[in-house]
Amino acid sequence: MVVLSLYKKNNKLFMYCLMIVLLLLSIIAGIGLGPSSIGFSKLIPTILGEGTFKEEFILFSVRMPRVFVLALAGMSLALSGAILQTLTRNDLADPGIIGINAGAGVAITVFYLFVDAKLEYYSYILPAVGFVGALIVAMFIFIFAVDKRNGIQPIKLVLMGVGFASALSGLMIILISGAKQEDVQFVAKWLSGNVWGADWPFILALLPWLIIAVPILYSKQKSMNLLALNETVAKGLGVSIKRDRILLLIIAVALAASAVSVVGSISFIGLIAPHIAKQLVGSKHQNFLFLSPLIGAAILVFADTIGRIIYSEATIPAGIIVAIIGAPYFLYLLRKKV
Repeated sequence: MVVLSLYKKNNKLFMYCLMIVLLLLSIIAGIGLGPSSIGFSKLIPTILGEGTFKEEFILFSVRMPRVFVLALAGMSLALSGAILQTLTRNDLADPGIIGINAGAGVAITVFYLFVDAKLEYYSYILPAVGFVGALIVAMFIFIFAVDKRNGIQPIKLVLMGVGFASALSGLMIILISGAKQEDVQFVAKWLSGNVWGADWPFILALLPWLIIAVPILYSKQKSMNLLALNETVAKGLGVSIKRDRILLLIIAVALAASAVSVVGSISFIGLIAPHIAKQLVGSKHQNFLFLSPLIGAAILVFADTIGRIIYSEATIPAGIIVAIIGAPYFLYLLRKKV
């Protein structure tokens, strides 16, 4: 009765509470389940330091950093997708689909293969390297997709993004063709969306990007509502189209690049999460913008947990699990658009 009453009085608050609960459940499942399962009854005692050495090692050194990294990456990808869909007025926009992930991947591959840096610094260097590569590619995609008379062409943007992503994926294969076996394995895992940055330092590498982005996005919610509708209307109401578009594009690229530099090339989170949020609370940015990251985090954590428990001998990359869910949804949206 209390839940029903809350839903009737404030649908938005109810949905936020519901998604927070689902995210917490996904985190608990991610921490407790895996090849070496920790019983849920033992989670709290282990967190309090009353577990065995094995349980504490699995919890604090393996599971918790991995789950928190995935949650932050899911939030970043969902926010990036929401921004890109607003900027392009295109429901198909996603950092993976339109080539931003591939741009980050090429930059990371070049850095990994040709720059001699200590492994302990990777958690801080790779997000910045990925950001530079992703920003360059994003700029080219937007330049080619913009029509002087009609502005950004949504379908053209998707096609340009898919083309760039394919070309850059081919470039990555060329780069690793003569590399060492361990380097090839690293890039292959990255391409499949296999989480490799699952240690505590990577959490500190992801957090600053979100901490900077969230307040800016909060202050730009009304402008984003106008940008999503019509450029002429936005200009008439005093919105600085060019400045806001550049700022929001930089934020979207930074969030996506920081996430994929740690968890690999994961697509469709930025596509699915904003759509679910809009269906639940409406299309105004004040309603759905910050519900999207909760959904994105829950999806990615659940996907990784499923990938770890399907087979005891091997882990299915989270990117593959997400793609199995996201690809049909993308085709559904594409059919509606074309």
